[in-house]
Amino acid sequence: MAEDLEEDFEEGEGSEEVAEGPSKKLPIKKILIIVLPILLLIGAGAGLYFSGVLSGLFGKGEEQPKDVAAAPKVVMAAVFMDLPEMLVNLQSSGRKQAFLKIRVALELEAVTDQPRVEQVMPRIVDNFQVYLRELRMEDLQGAAGMHLLREELLARVNSAVKPVKVTDVLFKEMLVQ
Repeated sequence: MAEDLEEDFEEGEGSEEVAEGPSKKLPIKKILIIVLPILLLIGAGAGLYFSGVLSGLFGKGEEQPKDVAAAPKVVMAAVFMDLPEMLVNLQSSGRKQAFLKIRVALELEAVTDQPRVEQVMPRIVDNFQVYLRELRMEDLQGAAGMHLLREELLARVNSAVKPVKVTDVLFKEMLVQ
């Protein structure tokens, strides 16, 4: 039996298993030690490049002609357009009727948009009337109710004047009774 073990040892059967184990793990460790820092550097460089930090360091970010930088910025004056006063009755569950009297102004992007808005004014008023008649007293309570009303009216007016963009709906007067 001892002779069998000596023969197996001399043939190298046991030594092959020991030699194969570390030799497989050694190249993986070397690859990770070399490749991982390279990948991290490439990733960090790409992140800096796409975030614009590298272009700022090298001075490439501010290549504008001197004429453009010296030109004054043109600020467009706001254009406001008043809508007619609207008086609607609100939804109520009791016998007592509630009314809403509202005057609003539309803020347009440009003066040239005013004829298009005037052309579809009946559609805008109709959209507002239909929406306002469905409101309840609870819908108009507090700042959140006012904000919701403004957003809904803005969406409805923008859908009516489709190519033109209305930037805001401003409340001039609002009375709930």
